[in-house]
Amino acid sequence: MATLHTLPAPPAPSRIRSNRSEQTSLTLFPTAACHGGSEIASAASTPTPAPHRSSNPAAELVGIARLAASSPLTDAKRGTEYFLLPVRSIVNHCDSERVPFNWTINPYRGCEFGCQYCYARYTHEYMEIDGGDFEKKIYAKKDVGELVSHDLLNPRLQGEHIAIGTATDPYQPAERDFGNTRAILERMAEREGLILSITTKSNQVLRDIDLLKKISERSSISINLSITTVRTRLARLLEPRAPRPDLRFETVKKLREAGISAGVLAMPVLPGITDREADLDALARAARDAGALWFAANVLFLMPASQKQFLPFIAAKFPRLVRQYEEWYVRRGGSPQAYRKEISGRIRGLQRKYGLGVRPVMPSPTAYVPPQMTLGLSLEPRIRSGAIEKSME
Repeated sequence: MATLHTLPAPPAPSRIRSNRSEQTSLTLFPTAACHGGSEIASAASTPTPAPHRSSNPAAELVGIARLAASSPLTDAKRGTEYFLLPVRSIVNHCDSERVPFNWTINPYRGCEFGCQYCYARYTHEYMEIDGGDFEKKIYAKKDVGELVSHDLLNPRLQGEHIAIGTATDPYQPAERDFGNTRAILERMAEREGLILSITTKSNQVLRDIDLLKKISERSSISINLSITTVRTRLARLLEPRAPRPDLRFETVKKLREAGISAGVLAMPVLPGITDREADLDALARAARDAGALWFAANVLFLMPASQKQFLPFIAAKFPRLVRQYEEWYVRRGGSPQAYRKEISGRIRGLQRKYGLGVRPVMPSPTAYVPPQMTLGLSLEPRIRSGAIEKSME
């Protein structure tokens, strides 16, 4: 049975309503949906929900909202519209203290995978587009190859970790048509000494395995596969357009066989849905069997824009959890600390049980070592490049 005992449900049901209180629970990149200072003022602040852009003429808008309103529609399929978005930069600064990097790349705005729990829906509101359209209106940034080549000349990036895919999946279906992620990686393969990570739910990353191997010869790169459950039907319900879990585990396996550092992020853990001991154990075991070098997890985090999408979904598909989610996420602003500690302890136990690393750790910015010399991971037990060496401590 799911672990929800740390906070009893309120005695009487009440209607789910929107929440404007500060969010305090954890997520993969809780305030790191950074699209750049040239587009938004601060990714850590939550914008006021705005009407759909069609209600505001472009001339009345400013900044990224004006750019989005004037972006040309290039295609429409699968119930989704695709636009070309002009931007001034592609490597963007992120000043959140809650994430282990200062620079991000998101080749797209919006994500077609349509994950019910997606925390980054609020980023569409910067463009004065409702967060509910996050998977229906996809913006492909223009001229990303040229932009990244220019951005990488910035001396501030020397020795800095650049995280690709913090707000939108870089290998969502739009990548097949626009190729933004590959264009970025092609330019990165021309350089050396970069410290990169990619986070994705897609097996499409295997298309670029040639570039990943080339990059790994001169820079540090790691791939995070986001997998929330091993159950295919549940995954389809939670992540309607994302590849099946088995395809993602197979992706980890193929990346590792190619000598590329890869691990699994079980994020987010959904209270009452994916948090059972047996389910998390199955997830960690599958990660181990796929050759993952690390396994990490955090509990669900919901911005107000995400609550508007996720809480009605809970009411429709998991009605027994409505009161619990309302108490935790609407009234209290997030899951209780005791629950988060319980899940963290469970994950640490699974890491030890299956010999999985705690997290990928990038090389020191002041002492870069080529990846053929060290894998640069913090692991329990220790895992070294080319072989897994368990040390009994």
